[in-house]
Amino acid sequence: MDLQQLTINTIKFLSADAIEKAKSGHPGLPFGAAPMAYTLWANHLAITAKHPKWPNRDRFVLSAGHGSSMLYALLHLFGYDLSIEDLKAFRQLDSKTPGHPEYGIVPGVETTTGPLGQGIANAVGFALAENHLAAIFNREGFPIYDHYTYVLCGDGCLMEGVSSEAASLAGTMGLGKLIVLYDSNNISIEGDTETAFGENVRMRFDAYGWQTLLVEDGRDVAAIDAAITAAKADLNRPTLIEIKTKIGAGAPTKEGKASAHGEPLGAEELAGAKKAAGWTYEESFYVPQEVRDFLAGILEEKEKTEQAWEAMFAQYRQAYPELAKQWDSYHSDELPVDLLNNEDFWHVEGKLATRSSSEKVLQMLSPLVPNLMGGSADLGPSNKSVMKDRAYYSSKTPEGSNVHFGVREFAMTAIASGLALHGGLRPYIAGFFVFSDYMKAGLRMQAIMEAPVISILTHDSIGVGEDGPTHQPVEHLAALRSMPGYTVIRPCDGHETAAAWYLALTRKGPTALVLSRQNLETLPTTGKGALKGGYIVKDTDGKPDVILIATGSEVQLAMAGSDLLAEQGIKARVVSMPSMEVFEEQDAVYRLSVLPDDVRARVAVEAASSFGWHKYVGLDGAVLSMDQFGASAPADQLMKKFGFTAQAVAEKALSVLHR
Repeated sequence: MDLQQLTINTIKFLSADAIEKAKSGHPGLPFGAAPMAYTLWANHLAITAKHPKWPNRDRFVLSAGHGSSMLYALLHLFGYDLSIEDLKAFRQLDSKTPGHPEYGIVPGVETTTGPLGQGIANAVGFALAENHLAAIFNREGFPIYDHYTYVLCGDGCLMEGVSSEAASLAGTMGLGKLIVLYDSNNISIEGDTETAFGENVRMRFDAYGWQTLLVEDGRDVAAIDAAITAAKADLNRPTLIEIKTKIGAGAPTKEGKASAHGEPLGAEELAGAKKAAGWTYEESFYVPQEVRDFLAGILEEKEKTEQAWEAMFAQYRQAYPELAKQWDSYHSDELPVDLLNNEDFWHVEGKLATRSSSEKVLQMLSPLVPNLMGGSADLGPSNKSVMKDRAYYSSKTPEGSNVHFGVREFAMTAIASGLALHGGLRPYIAGFFVFSDYMKAGLRMQAIMEAPVISILTHDSIGVGEDGPTHQPVEHLAALRSMPGYTVIRPCDGHETAAAWYLALTRKGPTALVLSRQNLETLPTTGKGALKGGYIVKDTDGKPDVILIATGSEVQLAMAGSDLLAEQGIKARVVSMPSMEVFEEQDAVYRLSVLPDDVRARVAVEAASSFGWHKYVGLDGAVLSMDQFGASAPADQLMKKFGFTAQAVAEKALSVLHR
């Protein structure tokens, strides 16, 4: 048996042994896709386990994340920090080998995958980042950024709409260093794909502007190698390589069957597969020494590639010291400017919608934070999310950092994750808040990965007005606030909008800036206190009788309501709570100073679902909220219709006090 085939079999059987020991997993993909995975990793993938975060490494994305056991086998064989014992702990508690690949657990996993299709969109973000950064930093003789992004996907990934959105955009952008290996086996969990997926995928990708190639036999390493080589040669178009395989290839009774997809083969079937492959080793999780020796030479060449880049980059530092300094800034977690003590940054005044305040802040940030890159889902003028001193990104202007994502909220979100995970960029995206429903699956993945993506979400309530309930978010604040690791900030004016941007740029993980369409007065007492998530914007002499807690446009209602209460001799403290998540991070002493537990009369005011507010108002408090869908009418009429007035705030407070 030649060493290539022996290595492919090693990949297959390490994967299968892990699944068998766990009594859980997906052997079908590793058995069918091992030849293409081997060919890519051995012959093309520019990586090195000794420097897993090498900036110019190729990125590999297993979009079909259920095939994780194969990825772990590859990482082990190619020298990453993943031992045989780790493979034996596949899918077990606290292991480095979870059921689907998770970013940050083991080096070499570039993004968390599993929800099908998102990995392709993440990869578009990786490729977009490479192309943009190359335009910024590369100079003649110094290809600082010159790497490819590879994806391994299956039929399921290409059924998901997000992959279509992302592939369409990638073709439009001409991302020639994006290469997708399509494990085409015509099987999904429910059986033959002819029942639900009978299209000609290559023709669809042709229409997207991709180069498309076909490998008829997924076992033919030479043909796969030639296809990848051809894909790399076309720098003007992304490439889809359809590689025809059989799911569970080599399994005696399950080859080509849906039963090979998502359950262990079983001891007898696995033994039969090993026998059919000429695998004579009785020990499970066995790696033949010939394979280790064979791969050692390949790994040595990969290390030489990385070392040559390091030497080139050292020369680059000498030849272009200012660019090298800028490169360091791009790749630093620290902001390149002291925004906290920049008074201009905090001086956002006037009667403005917070989306307009955000635009002002963004224009200030653009020259100060050059590695900002972002755009909107075709709503830039409405979201106020365009950096006016920057060009738009395109194949002709790759240095541009405004991005036209088109009407593709889901893909935009997943692409932004790739931009963030690539390194070197600070991505933001934008859309109407109500369409965060389309973005939700991508936002959740950002939270899981702690990917620092900023989402500008405008038109935040029934204040949208005439567009009606289809465009008026009601339950969306509660939905995003319920997501672990996700920060939601709903500022009440320009001062708090500046604070929101500061928090978004300096916190770990993703953040949503939830912004109004309607104009809001700038309040004299708002400002850096918002950096604590919740703070007092109007207080009383002595102990307050009632505390009014509000966010966004409703803070001014709470202020006006407190004035009405004062006329009746009732002392009302007003607390602005732009971010529950940030407030909860403060120590107990601070939280109690804002919301003392001996003041049980509390009213929360927010033109959205009441869900989540009861933790702050308690059993004795009340919530003035929007627990129904809105209507189509001018915003001021809607606010009155649904009870968002100063008088209503005062009456709600009185009802609490008189219980």
